Amino acid sequence: MTARPRDRQRRRVYDAERRLRALFDLADHTPGRTVELFGSQISVPIERRMGTVESVNAYLDAVLAMPSIRTRYPHAAVPLRVRARRGSRYAHYEPATATIAVPLRERAVRELLVLHELAHHLQPRPAGHGPEFCRVFCDLLDTVVGAEAGWLMRTMLHDAGAHLT
Repeated sequence: MTARPRDRQRRRVYDAERRLRALFDLADHTPGRTVELFGSQISVPIERRMGTVESVNAYLDAVLAMPSIRTRYPHAAVPLRVRARRGSRYAHYEPATATIAVPLRERAVRELLVLHELAHHLQPRPAGHGPEFCRVFCDLLDTVVGAEAGWLMRTMLHDAGAHLT
């Protein structure tokens, strides 16, 4: 049995994402959705939230149907399933079955979380939270949520010491 390689950036990526979610939450309560980060004023896009497996699935179908996503990521053609995850606050991707398991205990599943798991699906090879994952995730944020979201994530990853390809 082959040992799974160590996911060296996992903690850094999760820290950067936690900070990004906090910025999105702050923007929800800020006039004009403008926040300051490292001396720059940024207008934070609105984050979608989904409350059912069906709504997450419809969202992912729409993202995977985008021509820019299909062109850049051959794995976008691989059918993706979504299921509810019991007993956890966290989502995860199951590569063997191309399934995203989402927790529905929270009031809603966040778009940032769904795109994080989609980035695992679209990676050319499973590699945890390494530089390739970070590049795919930031590209998804750029394309789907907006360039500001991608810039914010890149900035947070850099500040956390994570590497991108």
